[in-house]
Amino acid sequence: MTPPPESLPPIIGETKTVSRGRWAIHLVLIASFLFMVAAIGMNRGESEQPALTHSVRGLLRVCAGEIVIFGGVFALAWLASRASVDDLLLRWRGNVMPILLGIGYSVALRIAVGVVALLVAVPFLLSHSMTKDSIDEFVTKNRPRVETAVDVAALRDNPAYLWLSLTVVSFIVAGLREELWRASFLAGMKGVWPKYFSSRAGQIGAVIIGAIIFGLGHLAMGGMAAALAGLLGVGLGLIMVLHRSIWPAVLAHGFFDATSMALLPWGLEMAKHLSKH
Repeated sequence: MTPPPESLPPIIGETKTVSRGRWAIHLVLIASFLFMVAAIGMNRGESEQPALTHSVRGLLRVCAGEIVIFGGVFALAWLASRASVDDLLLRWRGNVMPILLGIGYSVALRIAVGVVALLVAVPFLLSHSMTKDSIDEFVTKNRPRVETAVDVAALRDNPAYLWLSLTVVSFIVAGLREELWRASFLAGMKGVWPKYFSSRAGQIGAVIIGAIIFGLGHLAMGGMAAALAGLLGVGLGLIMVLHRSIWPAVLAHGFFDATSMALLPWGLEMAKHLSKH
């Protein structure tokens, strides 16, 4: 009598199929996280306390809370989908290349955001009298309300607050957390609607949808800030899709935010100086 065949080991590299329903749970959790952040920001209203508080201790407490909350949501989403390293684009590709790409892309993104801001501002100013008062009014109404996020005086006067903002806030709370959110969103869109979001063009479409949600998450800083954040989200998402890795986008985001934090006190002081002349 022939013995029953032994069960074969799993094929190396074989992917496990995950149901669209489980991917849908993943996507709902990830998308709802940023809507929750936006709602909290809007509910803060005219609070004089910036989101990152006025002190080093408060800043560390807020950063820890942000990481823990996102970590919890991300863990629940992952438990639903069991997204792989490749699903989340977590592979580091090319020695120091992601670092160099991050630096280069951060500069390119700053130029792109500046150009778009000028393209928005110039038609408005040309349609009004180009007086000092009209320019001041436009800047006052449309500049990002950075004071809702960070204490500018603390950035200028407290070295520990500044360096934590340049490192932990810029590269971990903003760069890593937000780009991991974006990669999770792209994976969820592909998992729920593979027919539409598996191709390169489909992934770009998912990037745009994610960027709109990302922009809404910045509404507490004003309409212009939300629009520019959405534009930044498109750029970072395209970097991620192009390189099939989150790391160039993480580093580009981190360098972008770090230079913004470093220049913020000087930029606001310059704006106040110009408004007096």
